[in-house]
Amino acid sequence: MKFITIIPCLLLVAGCNAPDQDRSGEPPTTAEAADADSLRFADADTDAPPFAAPPVFRAQVRLDRLGFSPGVIDGKEGESYVAALRGFQKARGLEESGELDPATERALQEGGEAPATRMVVIPAGFAKGPFVPAFPKDAADQAKLPALGYRNLTEALAERFHTTPEVLVALNSPSTLVGAGRPFRVPNIPDVDVPVMGEDPRGWNGTLERLGVAPKQIAAAKIVVDKSEGVLKVYDEADKLVAQFPATMGSRHDPLPIGTWKIKGVSRNPDFHYNPELFWDVSDSKEAVVLQPGPNSPVGVVWIDLNKPHYGIHGTSEPHTIGRAESHGCVRLTNWDAARVAQMVKPGTPAIFQN
Repeated sequence: MKFITIIPCLLLVAGCNAPDQDRSGEPPTTAEAADADSLRFADADTDAPPFAAPPVFRAQVRLDRLGFSPGVIDGKEGESYVAALRGFQKARGLEESGELDPATERALQEGGEAPATRMVVIPAGFAKGPFVPAFPKDAADQAKLPALGYRNLTEALAERFHTTPEVLVALNSPSTLVGAGRPFRVPNIPDVDVPVMGEDPRGWNGTLERLGVAPKQIAAAKIVVDKSEGVLKVYDEADKLVAQFPATMGSRHDPLPIGTWKIKGVSRNPDFHYNPELFWDVSDSKEAVVLQPGPNSPVGVVWIDLNKPHYGIHGTSEPHTIGRAESHGCVRLTNWDAARVAQMVKPGTPAIFQN
């Protein structure tokens, strides 16, 4: 995805189209009113039976929590999962088999074992959106929206817990009601400390909390985008691999720009200047437009600018396609992984793109 320039604009966070399905018109209590903007997922008091997560699902949750992202948590032994295992094994000095062997399972439990899923109560602040149910496909129609928000609460929950709507349905049931105050089973991606990053006109604090991404991350001494492995690797000052994320990078028409670049800056919740002339698969007769920020922006929630014009690292509106589709030359990550990388880098961080 090629990115042109950024115009400051507030990411709107008002509005609601996901009503609380619990109350049937009853007025909220004082405590409920005080929690109306909460994004914290409390444990649900429920008699739901325990969930026996398959080994791959458990491993994906642990890999995500330890900074070696499998992409979407879906319980499948896909390429992104295998790459995450290999990256984790390399970082821990284990045999890089890409398999969930006993030594790797033991290492994944460092810091204590945690269940792979948890039953949570959907908080009111999270459930109120805003949402865009009839999300348009055409950029010209998207440009008319005040923000490129999630289509519905289930999509928002999927991004918060680093999975897909389909997995959430499988963890619960197609008949499970979704709304404020409802119990819901999710992958065990914990709440983070409430982000407080000073002046925040573009709502980045809330974005981090809605994605379950802690503002404090390991500082990157360099990042390496490896085309052959399909991943973005993060190294610390000791040249140790400390994090890894699956990525979509380049295509036949817009190949990954191999070389050593530098991070110029990070634009959080950016506007997107859509210029059809820069896309080989879009007619030049289409109108150039400015799209407002939001998780369903073509660049997701963040744009990490490189010192190569029009190229960067960014999020996506389609996390399930990471590692499975082409890009317009840039490096594309899930929104939650892109947000994490954004907290790791700074202007001047080397970005090595290699085959």
